[in-house]
Amino acid sequence: MARRRIYPSPASTPLIEQQEPLHTPLDRERIINTALELLRTEELANISMRRIADALGVKAAALYYHVKDKDQLLHGLAEQISKQIPFPDASLAWRDQLALWASSFRHTLNQYRDAVTIMGATIAGSPTRLAHIEYLYRVLFEADFPDARIPWLAAMVKNFIMGFADEERRLLDRASDNGETMEEMSEDYADRFQSLPQDQYPHVIRLASITTAPDLDAEFAFGLGVLLDGFEASRQ
Repeated sequence: MARRRIYPSPASTPLIEQQEPLHTPLDRERIINTALELLRTEELANISMRRIADALGVKAAALYYHVKDKDQLLHGLAEQISKQIPFPDASLAWRDQLALWASSFRHTLNQYRDAVTIMGATIAGSPTRLAHIEYLYRVLFEADFPDARIPWLAAMVKNFIMGFADEERRLLDRASDNGETMEEMSEDYADRFQSLPQDQYPHVIRLASITTAPDLDAEFAFGLGVLLDGFEASRQ
């Protein structure tokens, strides 16, 4: 006699629970974003592949499949930084657009240590960085600046922002590294200037409190305004 097969009923069969992966899959974007977060508090010189791997909880060798070397890492960081800079409303006047763009660029650079170094050490050939160049060129073109001047003017705006942000970030980092607030560091430098020989440095002493405790937002806006005034005058 043939044997009867007995199948377990659905009710008596335990369901296999679907489990979430133990680790988020490793990819290029995750590696770059991790490095970027490390740059909020650490210098670029300390951001090695091993340091990034430690932050991700993986071995350094696993990173090289997605990011082959430090050069690729730097270009990826520059692209991610650029993605954080918003494009102003195109309906605004050209000066207002450039002022908003410049302010956003400066703010983004100040979020990360050595961001200016990263931007300056890499070629602007990635999609977002090219989009920002295209944006600046379009704004200046629509403002009736001659084609021969547009690349120069765009470079002047970028260089002003990066130079200002670089000095500003260095001040912030110096205060942080010394365990001081910006106000405490400013008072220390003011005291040093005030102690200089009066007959040799009368103006340094007279302007010490302004020099050592500047309003950086106002200074940036003033400098950018002077630059854009020069742009305006060049069209006449």
